[in-house]
Amino acid sequence: MQPAALEGSDAIESFWRSLRFFSIYRLSIALLFLVAAVVLGDSVSLGTQDPQLFGRAAAVYLLLAAAFLVALLRRPLRFNLQLSVQVAVDIAALTLMMFASGGQKSGIAVLLLVVVAGAGLVGQGRMTLFYAALASLAMLLEESWRALTREADPADFVRTGIICIAFFGTAIIARLLARRVVANETLARQRGRELNEQLRISERIIRDMEDGALVVDGEGRVRLLNPRAESLLGVQAADGADLASLSRGLADRYRAWSAQPVEMVEMLRQDNGRLLRVRFLPSSETGGHALIYLEDMERVQSQAQQLKLAALGRLTANMAHEIRNPLAAISHAAELLAEEDSDPLHQRLARIIHDNTRRLNRLVTEVLELGRRDRAQPEALRWQVFLGGFIEELNLHDPSAGRRIQVGEGDFELRFDRGHLYRILWNLLGNALRHASTADGSVRLEARAATATRSIELHIIDDGPGVEEAQRGQVFEPFFTTHGAGTGLGLYIARELCEANAARLELLDDGPGAHFCIYAEGSACR
Repeated sequence: MQPAALEGSDAIESFWRSLRFFSIYRLSIALLFLVAAVVLGDSVSLGTQDPQLFGRAAAVYLLLAAAFLVALLRRPLRFNLQLSVQVAVDIAALTLMMFASGGQKSGIAVLLLVVVAGAGLVGQGRMTLFYAALASLAMLLEESWRALTREADPADFVRTGIICIAFFGTAIIARLLARRVVANETLARQRGRELNEQLRISERIIRDMEDGALVVDGEGRVRLLNPRAESLLGVQAADGADLASLSRGLADRYRAWSAQPVEMVEMLRQDNGRLLRVRFLPSSETGGHALIYLEDMERVQSQAQQLKLAALGRLTANMAHEIRNPLAAISHAAELLAEEDSDPLHQRLARIIHDNTRRLNRLVTEVLELGRRDRAQPEALRWQVFLGGFIEELNLHDPSAGRRIQVGEGDFELRFDRGHLYRILWNLLGNALRHASTADGSVRLEARAATATRSIELHIIDDGPGVEEAQRGQVFEPFFTTHGAGTGLGLYIARELCEANAARLELLDDGPGAHFCIYAEGSACR
């Protein structure tokens, strides 16, 4: 820390703590001198030359020492100024008491040496040579005044000079020691901050790990566990709990592993049916501690299933692309056959071929649409503007859509891929119109502000029979349909396209009819 930083109230606490100890030492010395002057009197060699001056100097010194301590405790401001004033008072008071006691032969000069050393250490090496020079000047003036006013031995000047040299030697040593102390303290403080930061990062990583982690000692007590471990084990436990209280099976495996503590991986089936992959690791430290990692195999299997589905989706998309060309040829040939052959039976067979090729073509189109979910290009869409064009196009396919769909008045701006949103609404509103009644306003389309920041909700609600309870968990599965002419990919594709745009599609259970909700990024228009 630079000296300028110590002039304000932001000096580090260790500096003020050292100065408080130095003030307590000063108060003790002043009290000792005053007691020696008042109680002991001539029985000690203090104040032998001028007892009155010694007593007064000791009394004033005690008062100032008490004032310095009180000021330091109440207003710790301007560190350098307080230290300099206190050292100057120390030197002046001790010099007066030394003069009253017969000079440096009284031994009080040693206390000046302590003051110089203490000031150098307390001030962390700043102004140490100035304090040594101030003490030397006081010693020389005291000895010179003694030589002028009283009898003095010329050898006293030599002893005084030696003491002054000791002042500067002590000051230099104190400065070197203080610089080392400051460097070590700064390094320790920096390392402490780095260690605290590292500990916070480590705690955050452990807390947010997808795998459970436990630290268990040799006696089977849990010393540390993260929230994921509590979730996988289905318990709420504190550090120090017995491992058997968390999982009897895990505790049995741990005791068996402790006989030969080497890295080992086992599978453990919990009482609730969850399959865990348990990894035992001996700690590198002494004390018999061990690390236990818990991995949810259901999550691993789910991830593997997702990879398989992704690969299957790419394969299906490629196959669908290859199927489309011969399918178009079959459809075209069936149309030509129906035009050229007037036999009713042949025309009926050609119509069956044509209808089924159209159904297959629709299925191929939807499979290809599913393969484009990763190419989302979100843009800012004005909800009412986009919806106006969408409803107008929907009316061309279903003239009743204009009167049966009731649109909310709220206007929002949302970030979504235009083509994806079009496809999602086409599937959802198509299903709603198919299952809703023919009454006006039987399908409601509303946009609302969500509770989350910069998020909106798009609600599609119909007055139809709704989704049966047994089918609610299957509506988003691919190829699941209750409509004879459906492909079963509409809702699955709608959900996948929502996820591609950082949104989600959910089926809510709050009414007799079907209620779908899209949670997307957006905000209200101003």
